[in-house]
Amino acid sequence: MSPNSPTDHGRSASGEALDPTGSAAPARRRVLRGSLAVSAALALPAGVAAAAPAQALSGRPRALWGVQTGDVTSSSALVWVRSDRPARMIVETSATESFRRSHRWYGPLLGPGTDFTGTVPLRGLPAGEQVHYRVTPADPEDPRRTGEPVYGTFRTAPAKRGGRVRFVWSGDVAGQGWGINPDIGGYRVYEEMRRLNPDFFLCSGDTIYADGVIEPSVTLPDGRVWRNITTEEKSKVAETLDEYRGNFRYNLLDSNLRSFNAQVPAIIQWDDHEVRNNWYPGQILDDDRYTEKNVDVLAVRSMRAFREYFPVSTPPTRGTDRRVHRVVNHGPLLDVFVLDMRSYRNANSPGRQADDTQGILGAEQLRWLKRELSRSRAVWKVIAADMPIGLVVPDGTENIEAIAQGDPGVPLGRELQIAELLRYIKHRRITGTVWLTADVHHTSAQHYDPSRAAFKDFAPFWEFVSGPLAAGQFQASALDATFGPERVYVKAPDRANVSPMEAPQLFGEVDIDGGSGELTVRLRAEGGTVLFTKVLQPGKVGQ
Repeated sequence: MSPNSPTDHGRSASGEALDPTGSAAPARRRVLRGSLAVSAALALPAGVAAAAPAQALSGRPRALWGVQTGDVTSSSALVWVRSDRPARMIVETSATESFRRSHRWYGPLLGPGTDFTGTVPLRGLPAGEQVHYRVTPADPEDPRRTGEPVYGTFRTAPAKRGGRVRFVWSGDVAGQGWGINPDIGGYRVYEEMRRLNPDFFLCSGDTIYADGVIEPSVTLPDGRVWRNITTEEKSKVAETLDEYRGNFRYNLLDSNLRSFNAQVPAIIQWDDHEVRNNWYPGQILDDDRYTEKNVDVLAVRSMRAFREYFPVSTPPTRGTDRRVHRVVNHGPLLDVFVLDMRSYRNANSPGRQADDTQGILGAEQLRWLKRELSRSRAVWKVIAADMPIGLVVPDGTENIEAIAQGDPGVPLGRELQIAELLRYIKHRRITGTVWLTADVHHTSAQHYDPSRAAFKDFAPFWEFVSGPLAAGQFQASALDATFGPERVYVKAPDRANVSPMEAPQLFGEVDIDGGSGELTVRLRAEGGTVLFTKVLQPGKVGQ
């Protein structure tokens, strides 16, 4: 039988070792029930957390890092796991918790070449159904020697218009030195998002802070002490492949995140902090913390680790594993267009060029996006962007990190590509586009309208910003009037780098009604507060 074929069958900040979570739950009920309370064991044992030589371990293989699913459609999904030693990945799926009737999928050999991670594509799944699955690591020398299975569940997308779709989005995890704090229960916001039981989670980038050191403790302005779980890989900026892998492993030390992953599929994109702050292709670093100065070398290492640690459904591009941009089809109500505003951009600059074909997307990705938007027949087309359009995000005192450069006049620099895209959407009469992003560490809602803009050849649209999930919060960014944004709502602190102990973390929720097609956006704060709500009507221009 060929692989992937179905058959019918850390330590705390004080240095003490922390216990595994026992993630092998027998069914979805136990997956959900067991994660209602935050476990006191927020991290895996230090021997597992450190990437020790797996071949030296005795006993049966273990998958203590939980499971994940990614890029779920109406008929397919990707299932991820990590073993603590070489193992064969075996996945079983079932319509029931009992697994009385199941399908078996044989996955790859988990070995050191992928840091003992692996992903299995599941195809031919029933649409609009709850799927229960379990992943079992098997000894490659003796398949009868298996570890404890790890359980998860997910819902496939509906195949018909009547099915409802609901998802959450945010970004920015373990930033500014605010890591997993056992005193406050770790990444609590993931448990709050899990309780909403969304169909999937859109992670808008900065999934790690590879350039952010996690210290054992940080003193807050009011004198309280923030305490971090620490690891060797988070004690310096990431440069080697193993250090990048360790950064992705770090977040999985949190029991809230592992419980969330076991229930909520993800659509993952990346941004700058997967490599280092504000990076762009061709950059040579002037940073004493780095011995490797070529950011392209660092980006290749990070991308390899990124693809090892997330289930992402993109094929290699021209013989490499560089590509992240893709469309995830979530039934007739929704297509998600995942952008990569990092890998193809030009160098950060003041952004005043009168001619800029490379821009922030690169010419090839822009052509791809136009083509896929034209092909989409979904009611709503969510454009998942790494960065906001009209918010000014500086890089130092002169250069610009995002799109808007602070000049309210006609499009210049990277704005030229966005103007071209917006013009294309208008003239092709593409309806239902909504922009979602994170990045700026506060939450806001912007409405863009040509009547307020210097550039007028586009149809009005909305952009919603949320985050962070586990990082410092920052003041609201300035607006650039080129595309006529009006900030209808904003929640931001009045100072920089406000810790998660001082301010609730932020995420957004999107709810699409299968009958009416209405799309409702809610900007949320940790603790159950709905900060802002906006209802959009399908096919309507100028909302």
